[in-house]
Formats: sequence, structure tokens, C-alpha cells
Amino acid sequence: MTEQHSKTRLRAAVLVLALAGSLASPATRAQSPAKPDRTTSRSGDFIVAVVNTELVTAVEVNQRVERALADARRAGKTIADVAALRQQVLDGLIDDRVLVTYARESGAKVDDVELDRAVANVASQNQLDVGQLRERLKAEGIDYARYRSNLRDQLTVERVREREVNARIRVSDADIDRLLDEQRAAVAGRARLNIAQVLVSVPEGVPEAVVAQRRARAEAALARVKAGENFSVVARELSEDGNREAGGEIGLKDTQRLPDLFVAAVRDLPVGGLVAQPVRSGAGFHVLKLLEREQADPFRINQTLARHILLRVSDQAQAPAVVRRLEDLRRQIERGDKKFDQVAREISEDGSAAAGGDLGWTSPGQFVPEFEEALDKLPIGGISPPVVSRFGVHLIQVMQRRETALEVKDVRNQARNQLREQKYEQAYAEWVKELRLRAYLEMREPPA
Repeated sequence: MTEQHSKTRLRAAVLVLALAGSLASPATRAQSPAKPDRTTSRSGDFIVAVVNTELVTAVEVNQRVERALADARRAGKTIADVAALRQQVLDGLIDDRVLVTYARESGAKVDDVELDRAVANVASQNQLDVGQLRERLKAEGIDYARYRSNLRDQLTVERVREREVNARIRVSDADIDRLLDEQRAAVAGRARLNIAQVLVSVPEGVPEAVVAQRRARAEAALARVKAGENFSVVARELSEDGNREAGGEIGLKDTQRLPDLFVAAVRDLPVGGLVAQPVRSGAGFHVLKLLEREQADPFRINQTLARHILLRVSDQAQAPAVVRRLEDLRRQIERGDKKFDQVAREISEDGSAAAGGDLGWTSPGQFVPEFEEALDKLPIGGISPPVVSRFGVHLIQVMQRRETALEVKDVRNQARNQLREQKYEQAYAEWVKELRLRAYLEMREPPA
């Protein structure tokens, strides 16, 4: 949200799904492309463009430009070419109108139950109930029925976008064969390692005497193992990392997913071997033992059983409020005040909501990169911070993990999903471009 006057901030907070971004307000809605009025109800406003049956006004352009400038200032950046920014904003608003009108004409429907849930989510994101939201809209001069209509439009656009863009993406058998060959070549000669460690941490900036004490503690741990003590026993007693309860075992991982320092330290060790001396890193001193080594197999993968809560975001002005709401829910779930699956059933705007957000067993490449990156970092039972993707904002929880060898069919499906994801953004851009070329578009000059 932007750093503007308080009333503008209030509008951005409350009207995040209807007026803060992509849809025309009732006062600027054209009845037909042939006869739009040159004036609007707001002083100093005028029509910039007519797009099918929708209008883009100067006030909307100015608001989005100011929002972008404020976002840049907050990030410590400077936008030198404001004219170029204004043109970019105008193009974005025109694209929004093209998508809205196409979605209305496409036959896609958003039922009242889904719409009611979206309205309730907007209210909650702004710390209101639905009744208070209606009162706030009324105070702002916004008709509630029109608000719901605009929100329905945006949900319809989202639905049509996924359907239309996915239908445009073509992945051939030759494309899949080429990707699988690349994956095989990438792992040729690469190993998967299972390493156990005892970590003796060294806080940043401590005196050299403290560093020496921590080194001595790590060396003592190594000496105990060399003398015959069980490594896992020593790790449970002394290690200061998250794998302590597992006896320090990190688990079988591809070398690309392990610290280079660890890979180099155990490269010449036999299975069961110990490093000669503790290894120093930025975290502290590591006593390492190589538990297992095997040749990497690109088609033997780690699968994850996860669930998520999704709140959709139709305008970036909405994202901070959604992130705050999900962060608050995350804290409540972690405290035990709420249950993850219960919250998913109540508010998630995804097809998995009825199953408590359960996504089933999934393989690498099935999700968009930002979702998958967060998923990979989570321990079992862990809940992610809010994750923003093109679908909205997610809370993610990992329930189980397993290693499995994929069947040929699954290997090819995984490759197909990965290629489709790589092609999505280009397909989306081409789709919007084609819709815009087919749309009625009339640009207007400012009134004299």
C-alpha cells in the first residue's frame, strides 16, 4: 500500500479487490464504445481511453503512478522517467479492461458462494466484518452491489486466465525427451550424499578466545567418536543444529543441495569415514561423518505431502494486507489456537479447501518456483511465512516426505509440468496481446 494521504490509504486498504487497481468505478463505466461521455463525476477527471465497453480515466492513471512512485521511494529507488512509467501504467489499465470484458463474454461463472467468501476475505484482511465493510464502502460513496459486481469480474478474470493460457501451452514429446536428456547429462558423475554432523556454533563477532573454546569443544566431540562412541549419541548431546534429534543425520541429498564446504570435506572419505579435523564455516565448527554415497538418479526423487491455505490477490495493493492476515493466522496455528486444516476449509480460495488444503503427494516441478522454493526449505510439520505467487498468497505446511523412484509415466508427466511452467509467462503475454489487438480501443486527448 502507498504512502499517500490518509483517505487514499483508507481507500486502498478497503477497496483492494475492486477499486485500488484493475476495474472501472461505476461513475466511469461506459455504456457503449460509440458514445462515452467526455466528463466524469470527479472534478478534474477525464477519459483517457475507451476499451470495449469500459473507460480508463486520468484519475486512475494518476493514482497508480503515485502508488508506483511511493513504492519506489519506500524501497529506496528512484524512477527517473515518470513519462515512461505513466505509459506503462496506462497500458496496464487498458490490458485490465480488455481482460474484464473478455471474461464477461466468455461464459465463465463465479457463483454467489464463492463471491461471498471473497467478500468476507476482503473484510477480514482489513480487520472488518462484512457489515462493517458495507458501512465503510457506503461512507466512501461506493455502492455495495457494484462492489460485488466488480469483485465478481476480477474472480472471473482469474478463472478465465488460467483456463485460456493453459490451453495455449503446447508441450511435445520431443520437448520432453530433450529435457530428460538434459537432466540425465546434468547428473552424470554427480553423487547423492548422506552426511551426519555435530555442529558447535560460533556467534558472529565473538572474541578469538571464545572461538578457540568452541573449536576445542568440536575437537573433543571428534575425539570421542574416534575413540569408539556412537556418532549419533555424541550429536544428540553436543550438536547445535536442527538435525540434533536425528543424531545429526542430514539425510540423503544431491550434492547441489549441500554446502560446497561439506561436499569438499567428504569427497575422499569412504562410507563411514570421519573428517580428520572439524570443518569451519560461518556457522561454526562441523564434525562430519559420511553415512552414505550413491550415484545421483534424476528420476529418483523426494516427494512431499503438503497442504496450503490460498488467498487470491487481484491487485498488488492488496498483497500487504493479505500477507499480514496470513502471518497472524500462522502465529495462531503455531500457538495451537487454530488448526491448519480448519482454517483452510474456512477461508482458502483453492480447490483443496474442502480437503483442509491437502495437496497430496507432490513431486519437484509441480508448483510455481516461489511456492516450491518455500516448500523445500520447510521441515516436517513446519509452516512457511506467507508466500506470494501469481495465484495469490499461501501458507504452506509440510506433513511428510518420502523418497521414491518415478515410473516412466510419472517422469514424463513431471517433465511436462516443468516445461508448461517455463512457458506460462510467454503464453500469458501473447494471449493478452491478442485480446488487445481484437479489442475496440479509442485513445482520448485531455480536454482543452
